[in-house]
Amino acid sequence: VKGYLGPEQLPDCLKGCDVVVIPAGVPRKPGMTRDDLFNTNATIVATLTAACAQHCPEAMICIISNPVNSTIPITAEVFKKHGVYNPNKIFGVTTLDIVRANTFVAELKGLDPARVNVPVIGGHAGKTIIPVISQCTPKVDFPQDQLTTLTGRIQEAGTEVVKAKAGAGSATLSMAYAGARFVFSLVDAMNGKEGVVECSFVKSQETDCPYFSTPLLLGKKGIEKNLGIGKI
Repeated sequence: VKGYLGPEQLPDCLKGCDVVVIPAGVPRKPGMTRDDLFNTNATIVATLTAACAQHCPEAMICIISNPVNSTIPITAEVFKKHGVYNPNKIFGVTTLDIVRANTFVAELKGLDPARVNVPVIGGHAGKTIIPVISQCTPKVDFPQDQLTTLTGRIQEAGTEVVKAKAGAGSATLSMAYAGARFVFSLVDAMNGKEGVVECSFVKSQETDCPYFSTPLLLGKKGIEKNLGIGKI
């Protein structure tokens, strides 16, 4: 482990990197949406990704900084500006939505959350978070009213944490777990492990939206195949 500090050490920090994970930025306070973080976090992400484009243009870039729905397009534009854009290597980390969906479904059904897998598609804010519970493995069924409540809770779980912390920040430990899970999966795939699938918010042709989260087959060069929305 090596530590680096400040803008002057950023080039040395990034040179030779294979994977860059960016969680930097301000957390949400009660009453704020993820959009309210835009001005501060957009600038931070633009600065850091510009340095990545210059010093490690081939690296996998994993963005956690919110609003992810906006920080991923920013990253793409920064990489385009530097002439090193590769859409298969830029990821918006939405894994926390999957971890939450898995946990809440497991709690309701008395299952082990580590063995539940709910794909979550769309984006990473409020109603753009779409848990596809019909595709859950193992297969689960809920009555419509319970399904509506469950979907709403998954969508607003981040806000639930922000309110509970009452101004002291947003999700930290669960986000660290989710970020680690995504990066471990990506590194496994880069090292040749087959069949690694994670959902992530990426450049997409799956819908009318230019960026969209769906399950992705990961490989040595990043996204090997976008598995799309599937049957819903």
